[in-house]
This record gives sequence, structure tokens and C-alpha cells, in this order.
Amino acid sequence: MLDNNQLLRFTTAGSVDDGKSTLIGRLLYDSKSIFEDQLQSIENTSKKKGHNGVDLALFTDGLRDEREQGITIDVAYRYFTTPKRKFIIADTPGHIQYTRNMVTGASTANAAIILVDARHGVIEQTKRHSFIASLLQIPHIIVCINKMDLVDYSEDAYNEVINQFEEFSSKLLVQDIRFIPISALNGDNVVNRSKNMDWYQGAPLLHTLETMHISSDINKVDARFPVQTVLRPQSDKHRDYRGYAGRVASGIFRVGDEVTAMPSGFSSKIKSIDVLDESLKEAYAPMSISMTLEDDIDISRGDMIVRTNNKPESSQDIEVMLCWLNDNSAKPRTKYSIKHTSNDQKAMIKEIIYKIDIETLNRNTEDKSLNMNDISKVKIRTTKPLMVDSYRENRTTGSIILIDDTTNETVAAGMVV
Repeated sequence: MLDNNQLLRFTTAGSVDDGKSTLIGRLLYDSKSIFEDQLQSIENTSKKKGHNGVDLALFTDGLRDEREQGITIDVAYRYFTTPKRKFIIADTPGHIQYTRNMVTGASTANAAIILVDARHGVIEQTKRHSFIASLLQIPHIIVCINKMDLVDYSEDAYNEVINQFEEFSSKLLVQDIRFIPISALNGDNVVNRSKNMDWYQGAPLLHTLETMHISSDINKVDARFPVQTVLRPQSDKHRDYRGYAGRVASGIFRVGDEVTAMPSGFSSKIKSIDVLDESLKEAYAPMSISMTLEDDIDISRGDMIVRTNNKPESSQDIEVMLCWLNDNSAKPRTKYSIKHTSNDQKAMIKEIIYKIDIETLNRNTEDKSLNMNDISKVKIRTTKPLMVDSYRENRTTGSIILIDDTTNETVAAGMVV
């Protein structure tokens, strides 16, 4: 049976005017997930604008005023619930200059909805968003072919878009890709099945989202515990207590397990696992705990406690797929701050190995620049070793961000290869 409390996070992406805001508005409106006062306000605004019905785009276009004022738009999160499942929508702007925002919205998503205008087919933004979804290991992609009402609900137009997308997506590492013909404006195949497209035998979008099987993206095999702080209580009761506090990134730790502190390489056994005043026999991701060891080892923030027989890679040279997020281009040999789990240190981009051409997915080894929205494979040199797994195996220990020390802006997000 489906767990009624199971949460599905999905991101929406599409080019400008593909109907993304209308689709989200239709999902919220037809699933009755809107408060009455909000609905009344939007109905009044729609009347003032001369619309016959409710302008569904108004449910999600609250940031449009900010865009007109030149204010940077980040990801907008929407929440709604049906009797079968809870949802979080990460709504990312469709403009090409905000492609970087999809990296933020997609980083924790279980599924991605890619909107395609039935009249225009697969365009560069479609390919860019799909590639980012693949890069971020989103297991499910739903291609919603929108505005079917503007092509007379033509099955041929629908199949043409499928052929275009399948030709492109054969190069992507996504196992589950589904196609749904919709009209977000009229509600066809969004919440309710369309009477205008009897030729489509699949489920509407909401039913697909409600019944989609999702598995946790937390790695349950590789035990990783990045240390956030060392606890040394001053009370007489706990004077001899020396605990290492943090959040379990992946895997399971049990009392008595033999563990190794990295990067030092010293080994010990877990003496206790504590949460507040309670002792546990085991802890697993993503629990926040304090751990004590049988031996007094020099461990500090940024170190990682792992199982002795299952260690991550420890290196000062790591290769990552980097998405450049900043307006300013990367400067050669510039030092940045790098954040990886609880580990903060300095790093520089040592080498740009290749840049991805989003149109063809070909690798460009000649262009050595990094500009906003570029996706490149690079080699990074850090001042001290990082304990990393590949992003494909472990999203938590396989991701990094780079920060410009002078502006304190996050300039890039990376996935360890």
C-alpha cells in the first residue's frame, strides 16, 4: 500500500511561456489545494484584468514583480497535499539566464517535469533542463507536452515531440522517462483525463505523480559521518564526555562498529550513540547524533568517521562536473572557498577538462572559459584532502559548492565524478 505520508519532491522546468505557471496553478486549482481567501483574491484580480475565468498563472507568478525590478529570482517552493501523497514543487524560472537556478531546485528532487510547447517541440532549453536533471541523478522525468489545444489535440504533433526528445535523451542517464499530452489552460490530462485526446491511453499527470514509486536517494550502504563539532560538556555529570556531533550522511552506524577517522586514518570502535539524553544502539541517515569512541582520537570539524572496511576516496585533487552560477567568469588559479559536507577549506580550479555543448552533448576540449550557466568537467585542487564519493553513489558526500571569498557569493555547484 502507498504510504499516505510519503513525500514526493519534484521540480518543474521549461522555456519561457511554455505554460509552467499555468500548469502548477492548474494542479493546485483542480486538486483543491488552494485556500479560499487566496482563490477569492486571484478571482478578483482575474476579473480586473478582463479574464473570463481564473488566471491560473497568478497562483505562481508572485515573483514577476521582482523580476521586473531586476531582483534575482531563486527557486520558489510550493506545497500541496492529496489524499494519496504530499508534494513539494520546486518552481524554477524558465528564462535561460536562470538555468543555474534549476541546479538548486533539482538537487533534492525525486522527479522532474519538463514542459515542451507542442508547437515548438524540443528546443535548447528543453535539452539544457533535461541534461541537468540527468546530471543531478533525478530518477524520473515526466515530459509534459503542453498546449495541445493549439495543435487541435493532434496525436501526430504529440508523437513528433516524443521522437525529438527520445533522439536527444538516448544520451542521458535517466531510466524512467514518461510522456503526457496536456493542456494546462483547459485542464486536459493534468488532474482529470482529457475527453479531447481519446487516443492517449496513459494516466493524467496528478495520478502519475501520486502513484510513482520513489526510493530514497540516501545511500544506505556506505557509512559516512561528517563531524560538525566536538562536544565537551562542562557539567560535573558529563565532565569526561567527549562526543562528536553531526548528521549521518549515509549508511548505518552501530555501537561496537570498528570505525576510522579521516583524513588521519586512526581507528577505534563506537562506544555510544546519543540523542539528547537517550542512548541508541544504531543511527542511520539523516539522523543528527553525537557519537563517542572507545579511544581518544584527535578529531575536529570537517573530519569524517567511516567504517574501517569501507572508506571514501581521500584526495586533494578531485574531478567534478561543475555548473557555473555566477555572472562573473571564473578566473584562472583564483582561490575559492570550497564547502563539502562540514568541511570548509580553500581550493582552486586547476584544470578545465572539457565543456558540455548542451545542444549536442558533445565535449568541447578547446574552450577553457567558465561563464554563467556553463557545465564543465574540471579538476579542483584543495588545500587539504576531501573525503568524497562519486555523486552517482552518494548525493551528500559527492557534492560541493565554491564560494568567492571577496563577495561571499556561491559561484558554482559541483558533482564529484
